[in-house]
Amino acid sequence: MDIFHINSNTISHLSDSHAALPSQGFLWIDATHEEVGADIHAWRDAVERHTGVHIYDPHLTDAINLGHPSYFDSTQDYAMVVFRKLALDGSSDQVKTEENTAIKRKIPPALTKLATRPVTFMLMDNALVTVHAAKSRTVETVRTRMLEQRQRQNGTGNAGRLPHLPEELMLRLLNAMVDQYLDLRQPLTGQIDRWQRALLNPRSPFNDWTALLDARIELRKLDHLCEGQRDAMQELRDYLVDNHDAADNSRSRDLLLVRLNDVMEHITRVLNHAQRLESTIESAVQIHFSAMAHRTSEIMRTLTVITALFMPLTLITGIFGMNFADMPLLRDKFGFWMTMGMMATIVVILLFLFRRKRYLDDKSWEDGH
Repeated sequence: MDIFHINSNTISHLSDSHAALPSQGFLWIDATHEEVGADIHAWRDAVERHTGVHIYDPHLTDAINLGHPSYFDSTQDYAMVVFRKLALDGSSDQVKTEENTAIKRKIPPALTKLATRPVTFMLMDNALVTVHAAKSRTVETVRTRMLEQRQRQNGTGNAGRLPHLPEELMLRLLNAMVDQYLDLRQPLTGQIDRWQRALLNPRSPFNDWTALLDARIELRKLDHLCEGQRDAMQELRDYLVDNHDAADNSRSRDLLLVRLNDVMEHITRVLNHAQRLESTIESAVQIHFSAMAHRTSEIMRTLTVITALFMPLTLITGIFGMNFADMPLLRDKFGFWMTMGMMATIVVILLFLFRRKRYLDDKSWEDGH
């Protein structure tokens, strides 16, 4: 468990024995699922010792539940947010299980990146508690960036501003997590475009139906995931607005709402993109089957024309194949050629009629009109 004290333009890493609730600034208590799960009650006692806030048992269970959806809840002392982020390192057992399942289901690489893990935020008056998977790139990146800002604060003064409130730090972390979903839009769109071209290619049959179905399932999961994230952020926004002190009109509170609205807008963009991709898959499949039906119709029309051409010829040959003693043209020396000429004439007349009624494709005729 790592404990940081963030105050104005300074950030310091505290030891567990000396960490206490500061009179100025706030504490950031960061832990992993493994650290909390090793001794859940001892970890809660340590957090209570540093912050003076008692975490309830159901929230402790939610904090180490790797399958927990995005969620918001609040008490008189703290608010809890569970947010599912992308698992970029693939180090957890859950992610490995999802990846093995993806291999069996033949999901393309762009969609296997949709494996997620929960990050729990416990927002208190002067502290922020985060619980996440080990080796979380997002948390490590934000932590490293803030420590670098501390090192540059005595330099040129171009270092970025440290968060002044625990809510601001939480929103920075959430914004970085949502941006990971935005980065997936291009590879997902590229994969769907490749499938769309393959579906509409008449020269090669499309046989990757299982992967296409699995892709639709994954996009539907992303759709539900974004809806849960958006609902949690909306409840968080209501919580911040309801607990806003009317006498406090500071710029920092307005900035919090702006940051939160930006996070919600990014989630909505990801949600809309997932819905568009799902709609694109459905449209491509419908166009594919429409093209197949059109091709089948063209084949059946050709076969029908051939059958219609040979029907009168079959009738004529059937008549002359009858076993009668006397038949017209049967003993005439020109009878064979007269019969063949009559059959050819019938074929020419039928072809003329079919073309006039546009039963046959005539590209030159269509180009001329």
